[in-house]
Amino acid sequence: MRILLVEPRTPDTFWSLRHALHFVGRRAANPPLGLLTLAGLLPHDWSLRLVDQNTHKLADADIEWADYVMVSAMVIHREEVAKLGERCHTLGTPLIGGGPLFRAESDPALGVDHVVIGETEELAGNLVADMNRGCVRPCYQAARYPDLALTPQPRWDLVNLQHYATLSVQSCRGCPFDCEFCDVVVLNGRRPRYKSPAQFVGELETLRTLGWRGPVFVVDDNFVGDKRRSRELLREVIAWRERTRTRMTFLTEASVNMAADPEILELMVAAGFKKVFLGLETPSAESLRECRKLQNLRRDLADSVRTIQRAGLEVMGGFIVGFDSDETDIFQRQFEFIQKTGVVTAMVGLLQALPNSRLYKRLAGEGRLRRHSSGDNTSAAFNFEPRLDHEFMIENYRSLMRRLYEPAAYYERIRTFLKTHRVRGPREVFTWRDAGALFRSLWFMGVVHRGRRAYWRLLVGTLVRRPRQIGIAVTLAIMGHHYRTVAAGL
Repeated sequence: MRILLVEPRTPDTFWSLRHALHFVGRRAANPPLGLLTLAGLLPHDWSLRLVDQNTHKLADADIEWADYVMVSAMVIHREEVAKLGERCHTLGTPLIGGGPLFRAESDPALGVDHVVIGETEELAGNLVADMNRGCVRPCYQAARYPDLALTPQPRWDLVNLQHYATLSVQSCRGCPFDCEFCDVVVLNGRRPRYKSPAQFVGELETLRTLGWRGPVFVVDDNFVGDKRRSRELLREVIAWRERTRTRMTFLTEASVNMAADPEILELMVAAGFKKVFLGLETPSAESLRECRKLQNLRRDLADSVRTIQRAGLEVMGGFIVGFDSDETDIFQRQFEFIQKTGVVTAMVGLLQALPNSRLYKRLAGEGRLRRHSSGDNTSAAFNFEPRLDHEFMIENYRSLMRRLYEPAAYYERIRTFLKTHRVRGPREVFTWRDAGALFRSLWFMGVVHRGRRAYWRLLVGTLVRRPRQIGIAVTLAIMGHHYRTVAAGL
């Protein structure tokens, strides 16, 4: 059996980092972990090809070669999947779709012949048997959330690791919280399910033996969803580091309540974690109560951010505007909070009603839904009718994003972060590729770009006052170029 696995091209969004990748000589930010994991569930005697459209063009010959094409997609990939469906239909190759985009049986607009809904660990056997018989059903749906002991190691041999800025692994799925706007509970459940420490470290060891020395993104719904399990895993990672002397570093997603657990923070830093993405959402207590983000109200939000920064972790923050409880000053409040806390990477988005979230159901009941979500919360468009004037919200959102990533404000935010942040834990490896990124940034942002004066003030000031943090400052400056480009296009 010949199987073509396709990762759709991700649009130019906040997290694509497309405008920063040329500095570091990479083609994409992250590999298609879902497809690589799916490949591990398919028979080893099948012939597999994987085309990541973020790194390669998909040729008609690839589609014609395959007995089946399999695509994994999120909501943001809807248009790309529709294009793929049309090509597969024209070339006569059946298309099987899976991932968060697919919530129901075949959607004629997507052109997908067969859909897989939910996690595939317990579905793969039946799907493979039907593919062998040539009688694939229109829809397969997972009956439950599977044990992650069933999850195979990703098939890293199907991609070129050097095309990616960061590799990806997963230690758990699910989140104990139930924020109204989030669909994670529907997708992966409220009870976090963890891989065993040995299973997770085994995946890291595979990457190490393949020669990977760069950062690794632990793509969990909430890394600290079950603190006892995450402590066990972190201790195993620390022991593995000591045995292998690896220089690998990590970033992940978690909840802000980690700030109240000094042991978790210490273990994460010792294990090599450098960054954590937190759903901070808003400085408005009323809006946090509205969306039931109650974990953000247990202690002062700004103090929690600084506690995590002082522990040695960079806080990347997700922020939302458009809650019913938001008042007209929310844009200024968001700006001031982000600047004063030094959350350099601040992904501010308009509230989106994602399918199957409680927010979607509530707004549908109120008759306020207007269209499907694009999956891109930085698209400067609501998919529902907000309480405040729609045009006022859009205009002020665009203004907020441009203010945040204007060079002077952005570099000032980096300085604020560096003042609080402590350099701790394993040191990152400096490579020739990093040297190239440094020289490209010196030329582009230090000579060509209009923000060059602010850039040099940042670099010189960091070298004089905090020389150990110069690498962090340069990396954040490069990422800022991408965010600024995206913000300018809103």
